[in-house]
Amino acid sequence: MSHAPSIHLALGAFDGVHLGHRAVLHSARAAARQAHGSVGVMTFEPHPSKVLRPESAVPLILNRTQKDERLTEAGAEFIHHQEFTLQHAAMEAVDFPAWLLHHFKGLRSVHVGANFRYGQGRTGDGESLVRDAGKLGLAVHLVEPVALDGEAVSSSRVRAALRHGDLALANRMLLRPYEATGNIIDGRRLGRTIGFPTLNLPWNPELRPAFGVYAVELVNADGLAEPAVANWGLRPTVESGPVEPLLETHILRASGPIPTTGAAVRIRWLHFLRHEQKFANLAALQAQIASDAQAASVIHGLAAGR
Repeated sequence: MSHAPSIHLALGAFDGVHLGHRAVLHSARAAARQAHGSVGVMTFEPHPSKVLRPESAVPLILNRTQKDERLTEAGAEFIHHQEFTLQHAAMEAVDFPAWLLHHFKGLRSVHVGANFRYGQGRTGDGESLVRDAGKLGLAVHLVEPVALDGEAVSSSRVRAALRHGDLALANRMLLRPYEATGNIIDGRRLGRTIGFPTLNLPWNPELRPAFGVYAVELVNADGLAEPAVANWGLRPTVESGPVEPLLETHILRASGPIPTTGAAVRIRWLHFLRHEQKFANLAALQAQIASDAQAASVIHGLAAGR
């Protein structure tokens, strides 16, 4: 008689799927491999902060699609998005292990960060989870934080790095580059008049990285990555009133067809060049864009550095 494979579950919000999150998932993978079981993730939708303190909810680094993609890349065989409600938040911590066993048939081990909190009033912690789950025969693995440059990797640290333009640190913590995704729209075609045509992406994530200029790759629907430079921001030199942020990308050297209006693309952020600023006139802006394009070309290996 055959049995369903055992389940080894990583739990957490996993916003960013950074090095610390991946360590939790790797712990579940190791347990699953030893037991010839399956690796799962339980995360929460919406983020608990949006329910518990909506006035100061955490701005998310990744949208759901991006998070799922990175969790799958890191080894998740299935992802369960648990609806987070006030009723769920009111669950007594002592009841949580039984709830998990009821919802995940064949659950054998649970993997969480050492600072994981759960239950009513966030009274449950790693120690109580080990104790209460153990009584039900459920193994719990507490995973210590991953340190980078002497400080723990965390979603809040990734958010701070992105907000301040420290893309190098953010990308190291995320393991793979930060990305924006969306569909190209028609723009004002101003870039064409000054020699730098752009592909425009309306993009306004919950967590806004620093407005500025970045060396990026534009990845089309076929997976072709083109070297590019992008401006993300409010375009203060050419806009006089309130506007929504726009991600404007100029391909430095195209090796395939240029995506057209409506095309789905992803912008892979590689290097922060400078903060967005207002210039006195279009000529000054054009000169700075030329300098930015040169700097990005050097980063991409398309030109020699000065």
